[in-house]
Amino acid sequence: QVQLVESGGGLVQAGGSLRLSCAASGRTFSRYTMGWLRQAPGKEREFVAAISASGSSTYYADSMKGRFAISRDNAKNTVYLQVNRMKPEDTAVYYCAAANYYGSTWDYWGQGTQVTVSS
Repeated sequence: QVQLVESGGGLVQAGGSLRLSCAASGRTFSRYTMGWLRQAPGKEREFVAAISASGSSTYYADSMKGRFAISRDNAKNTVYLQVNRMKPEDTAVYYCAAANYYGSTWDYWGQGTQVTVSS
C-alpha cells in the first residue's frame, strides 16, 4: 500500500515555472514506477510523465517533452515534476500515481493539486 500526497500547486503567470512534489508513505516507494497525470476542466485525464523505480528511465507524453521534467529522490520517498515556460493550457489538476512498472495500471493515486496558469 502506498499513500501519495501532492503539493506545490498554485497560481502562476504564463512563462513562469513550478515544481510539484509528491510525497509517498511506506517503505516500498523505491519499488514503484511513479508518474504524473493531469486533468484539465472538461477534459479527460492525460499522461504527463513517468519515471522508473530506480530513476534511470523517464517517459514523457510527446506534447510534454521539453518543458516538463520528472525526477525522484528515493531517500525522501518523493517524486517531482518541474514545469517550465508554463502556458494557460497547462491549467489542470495534477495527480501523482504509482504503478508496478511503466505501462501497467496506475494502482495508487494522490488527491491531486490544482495548477492555474494566468495569461
